[in-house]
Formats: sequence, C-alpha cells, structure tokens
Amino acid sequence: MSEINVVPYIDVMLVMLVIFMITAPLLNQGVDVDLPQTDAEPMNDQQQDPLVLTVDAEGRYFLNIGGDPEQAIDADTLVLRTAAVLRRRPKATVLVRGDSSVDYGLVVAAMSLLQQAGAARVGLVTEPVGEGG
Repeated sequence: MSEINVVPYIDVMLVMLVIFMITAPLLNQGVDVDLPQTDAEPMNDQQQDPLVLTVDAEGRYFLNIGGDPEQAIDADTLVLRTAAVLRRRPKATVLVRGDSSVDYGLVVAAMSLLQQAGAARVGLVTEPVGEGG
C-alpha cells in the first residue's frame, strides 16, 4: 500500500505564503492622500482598471495612467490624457480621490476637467468609517 508524502507540498505552500506576505504591501502604489470617511457602499462592477484622478492636500493632480503616476500634472495634461483613455475605453470607470483636507472647490474643478475630457459619470473614492488613512 503506497502513501502520498505531502510534506514537500506544505513546504512550498509556506514559502509562497511568506513571499506573498512580503510583496503584498509593496504593491500599493500611488500618491498618499487622507480620504474622507463615509458609510457608502463599495462599487463591485469593475471589469477594467478604473481611471483614477488623485487631488492631494496641496491641490496637485495625479493620474494613474500615462507617464509616472506619482508625477503631478497640470489641468491641460489631465484633460488630454483622460480624453485619450475615454476614446479607447468609452465605458471606463472614472474616479476622483480627493484628500480630506483639500478645498472642496479644487475637487469640483477636477471633476469639471474630467467632464470636459468626456467623462459622463465620475465617482468619488472614500474610506469606510473607522478605517483611518
């Protein structure tokens, strides 16, 4: 009667677990912003990567596509890049991550720029209440 030795499989699984635990925090990329907290329901219908515009505490714009996502861009570049993405993917989800300390007018101005670029609907990114950022 033969038996299967599972010890090597367990070793491989534990090594993979350690690798994933080390690399998972490194995958978080982008600009750090302190998001406002709300009780809103999370979005769950994301087929493609969304187009995310970040407005940091100083009012600078960062876009997660084109060039370096951690490089601030001006309003004209924002409109051009967003329009290019929306021409290729007209149903792309467009989201705005505004720092909770940034002036409300700057977030509205960013949303207006996205609308100029052709975004019909724009969502706002928040954190669940109780999860400090």
